[in-house]
Amino acid sequence: PWGTYMTMEEAIQVGRELEKLNFYWYEHPMPEYRTESYVRLSRELQIPILSPEIIAGGVFSRAEWILRGAGDMSRIDVVRGGITGARKTAIVAEAYGLRCEMHMAGWGNLQVIGATSEDTSEYYEKGLLAPGVDYDAPHPYLKNTVDKIDSEGYVHMPKGPGMGYEIEWDYIDDNLIEPNATTKKTHW
Repeated sequence: PWGTYMTMEEAIQVGRELEKLNFYWYEHPMPEYRTESYVRLSRELQIPILSPEIIAGGVFSRAEWILRGAGDMSRIDVVRGGITGARKTAIVAEAYGLRCEMHMAGWGNLQVIGATSEDTSEYYEKGLLAPGVDYDAPHPYLKNTVDKIDSEGYVHMPKGPGMGYEIEWDYIDDNLIEPNATTKKTHW
């Protein structure tokens, strides 16, 4: 639902239906700036609450959520703390016996999940599939897609050096901008 429900009643009602349907987790149902609502929701429902997902603060905000019991599982990505911060968050979750699922795809997140126990981070979120979007096509600045899904539904760690990027340098060279270049402002 991605922060959709504005009241506890709504979040609990939907959560109870998800429990009946045997969903694996209930992800980020309410705005995440209301931590106490998540504490109450986690106590009220049996389905694991996966949150916070996008709140600022990286490992620090997630550690506080864990200590307050505001979620049964946590979530992090490299956008919210970098590779080191995401890895630290997974370690904190592991220390408290909680899952810490990676949020979103990408090489940084793939590296973090590769360095994390499957008991802590079980899934790799490839992305929201949509008609007309080829998720296996590489970005124009890359020679290949490192996180392709195989025929059994798995994504494998890259074997190349570093994070596995193979950069399409001709594309980079063709799309350079001049240092100190300014864009022309249009006044309306």
